Amino acid sequence: MYIYNVTVNVDNSVHTEWLNWIKLHIPQVLDTGRFSDAKLTKVLVKEETGVTYSVQYRAKSREDLDNYYKLDADRLRQESLVKFADKVLAFRTELEIIDEYSVTFN
Repeated sequence: MYIYNVTVNVDNSVHTEWLNWIKLHIPQVLDTGRFSDAKLTKVLVKEETGVTYSVQYRAKSREDLDNYYKLDADRLRQESLVKFADKVLAFRTELEIIDEYSVTFN
């Protein structure tokens, strides 16, 4: 399994609009069928300007991730670029899941 992580710093001037938009955008990414689930998280760091978020999409295979890049990524990224331009700065990383652990409390 792979995690496709998108870290986004959002300028205060578009924060509310972007947050509403991303909650509609994430289901569009999931609708590609390349990812099984997603998490939207706020990065807990003090920023001079803006607020930082991380969106983590879980892909079942390297092939799904590669197909996302080839077939879907440009189209889905374009809307953000047009809508928010330089008010949103994003960078992307890939993570490969090696092991997962959980605990159950009684």
